[in-house]
Amino acid sequence: MEEKALRKCRKCLLREEFPEDYEKYVAVILKRMRPEEKTAKQEYKRRMDRCLQCDKLQNGTCMACGCMVEIRGMQKDGKCPCHFW
Repeated sequence: MEEKALRKCRKCLLREEFPEDYEKYVAVILKRMRPEEKTAKQEYKRRMDRCLQCDKLQNGTCMACGCMVEIRGMQKDGKCPCHFW
């Protein structure tokens, strides 16, 4: 298996930096979520924009809690462990 070289900047979401991993892990979970479990698209975008500014984001993972931010951010009842959203 070929390893991918990480970019110097790790401030990214998984879907941007590692699209294959995003499709393999995150997209599958998001597709299985029921509509009533998901937050509105505008709120999801706001959350992800805030995560992109956070120093705890590393390759799509929140280093404060270990979650994949793209999954937690989509959950209607999802909460940021740093209380940013």
